[in-house]
Amino acid sequence: MDFDAIVVGGGHAGIEAALAVARLDFSVLMITQNLDCIGKLSCNPAVGGLAKGNMVREIDALGGQMGRLIDATMIQFRVLNRSRGPAVQAPRAQADKLAYQTLAKQTLEQQKNLVVFQDTVVDFILDEPGRQVQGVVTERKRRFRAPKVIVTTGTFLNGRIYIGEFCMSAGRLGEPAAAGLEEGLRRVGFTLGRLKTGTPARVHRESLDFDRMEPQFGDQDIVPFSFSHDSIDRPRLPCYITFTNEKTHRILADNMHRSPLYSGRIVGHGARYCPSIEDKVVKFPDRTRHQIFVEPEGLQTAEMYLNGVSTSMPEDVQQRFIHTIAGMEHAWIMRPGYAVEYDYIDPSQLFASLECKMVRGLYVAGQTNGSSGYEEAAGQGLIAGINAARALQGKQPLILSRAEAYIGVMIDDLVTLGTDEPYRMFTSRAEHRLSLRHDSSDMRLVEIGREAGLVGDRCYERFLAKRKGVEEIKELLQKRRVSEADIAELRALADRAEGRAPRFNGRFDLDGCFGKSFHQMLKVPEISLIDLTALDSVLAEPRPVEWLRQVELDVKYEGYVARQDRQVDRFRRMERMKIPHDYDYDSVTGISSESREKFKRVRPLSVGQAARISGVRNSDIAILLVSLGRWARQAG
Repeated sequence: MDFDAIVVGGGHAGIEAALAVARLDFSVLMITQNLDCIGKLSCNPAVGGLAKGNMVREIDALGGQMGRLIDATMIQFRVLNRSRGPAVQAPRAQADKLAYQTLAKQTLEQQKNLVVFQDTVVDFILDEPGRQVQGVVTERKRRFRAPKVIVTTGTFLNGRIYIGEFCMSAGRLGEPAAAGLEEGLRRVGFTLGRLKTGTPARVHRESLDFDRMEPQFGDQDIVPFSFSHDSIDRPRLPCYITFTNEKTHRILADNMHRSPLYSGRIVGHGARYCPSIEDKVVKFPDRTRHQIFVEPEGLQTAEMYLNGVSTSMPEDVQQRFIHTIAGMEHAWIMRPGYAVEYDYIDPSQLFASLECKMVRGLYVAGQTNGSSGYEEAAGQGLIAGINAARALQGKQPLILSRAEAYIGVMIDDLVTLGTDEPYRMFTSRAEHRLSLRHDSSDMRLVEIGREAGLVGDRCYERFLAKRKGVEEIKELLQKRRVSEADIAELRALADRAEGRAPRFNGRFDLDGCFGKSFHQMLKVPEISLIDLTALDSVLAEPRPVEWLRQVELDVKYEGYVARQDRQVDRFRRMERMKIPHDYDYDSVTGISSESREKFKRVRPLSVGQAARISGVRNSDIAILLVSLGRWARQAG
């Protein structure tokens, strides 16, 4: 049977890729090793977090699925960094693990144009010159043809798991690795490396003493991840906080020779930002304790996830050190922690569209590219799916810039710089992070998702209503002026609500506000939009909370954003200077040999991307600009 596209893998990248192609009216075959593991939250049962929550909202604004899945299955919600600036705030939700993957599978099964099939892909079908993908071959010798193939194998590609001295071929505990496809990727021309990740033990809820832990409750006010949802009504469970101690660390230190991380058995690079408990003990010897978040895995299971003690120690060591932790003295380990080592491809061998540079029609997304995390995988899967469909439509690929989305930052980092460790998105990676707030994802990306064909009429109408409403509120703020009565009411508010905004503390002179616009007043840190709505009946008319939240942040930070926008304009000028993918760098005289080789390897699509390649000199970029200008004049 022939299809328009084949997606290899049923994880978070595969889900978004398959749905995107199918929703753009092309036939899709998803091949995955186990249909019951589609959308599985392999490690932490949570979605979102710093920068990651922004990405989930970007996925939703573009027409993806992850935001809707977590909204329907969350069991706790929090906005992280509430006490800090909006550029580093982000939503995060604990998920009901089984409910999430069940809903993900149902979504795929009910999607028109999409077929799911259980098997393992072991090779590609290529045309005679080997320059165009034509399909895949499975372990059971089935041959499926399609002009577009999207590889999303995650941690399963030649995966091996380690628990102390125990080692076996697997992608997750109890699930076989994907073996064979690594040779097909090498034949295509990919350079493969090894990475490592890990997961902690799961323990039985009833074996824990929560009285010895600190409860951590979620926010009462839930901000939906999906812009198509007004509110969330879900059961809520608490998480708990406890700590390791000196006895815990002593047991780990005494058994470090049994850790595969330190015995040399694991060669793949792990993530620096998410070290195992063994790494923490070795690298931070002066720390007497490390924080652990005890997190529920769902409403219908007793399993609790021990966030902060990822380990590959032998099971007897795991039991001993876990029993030293407050509240876990009698913990029953239901699943041991383990490390997983797997193959990944060099992502600099991909275009920013996530299409392979060596073979047309072959796309790679997710942890196969060296990234980590569900959100990073889903963002890449969505872009790969959109671009596979756009190629079938005869359109140019969708490439998000670093100024438009965290997804754009991530893909640009991967394809421009490559990676030799699991890549994770942080707010610090984004130069324009104040413009990439999670609340503004729809304003930045819904129009792009609409043009791509993934944002439906209902969602688009909601977006237009929000955009219009936000503009109307800002216009009211510009027109309304502060009167003497307003100043008196603000003083009264301060007197009646000590400890609540507005808090002037002698730093802010209300007398100087007479005649100012409410827009100017809102820029004052001590003044909130709620204060101003109390002074004006038109502003006080009922409006969605998300509209008011966005207006307040837009106004308070518009000076900073304006400065950032000037930087964005300079960035966009560099991005508009396109470079043909087959540009002859050998014909450019004066460029250093090092930069020339890097240009030929990365094949940047713009001068901006070329300038971001590690080790490229500014003088070489200047020479490249001159050469491109000469080439353009000759071509024109």
